[in-house]
Amino acid sequence: QVQLVESGGGLVQAGGSLRLSCAASGITFSLYNMAWYRQSPGKQRELVASIRSDGNINNADSVKGRFAIFRDNPKNMMYLQMNSLKPEDTAVYYCNAKLSRPLFPDYDYWGQGTQVTVSS
Repeated sequence: QVQLVESGGGLVQAGGSLRLSCAASGITFSLYNMAWYRQSPGKQRELVASIRSDGNINNADSVKGRFAIFRDNPKNMMYLQMNSLKPEDTAVYYCNAKLSRPLFPDYDYWGQGTQVTVSS
């Protein structure tokens, strides 16, 4: 049974920091491309940052220079260090694990989300 469990969300003042964690189980973690997405009320879910199985990282323009994604394969963990938080970063943050296989459907899993609220 695959589980992705996010933690670390909360309420923080603008300019503050939070670190989100995603604990994965039931998958061969090192093979998966991992990502953080977020969704705020009335908006579509958007990609925040991704880290591939080969370590390649991609960050959304809105978080470049402020957020950092990293992973610890032996611990089956992924993290999102969020600095210089802004009120517009307020959202539910989701962990995603994806494995693409040629000629077969992707394995694509989501966590339940963790709320991040940034007050002005």
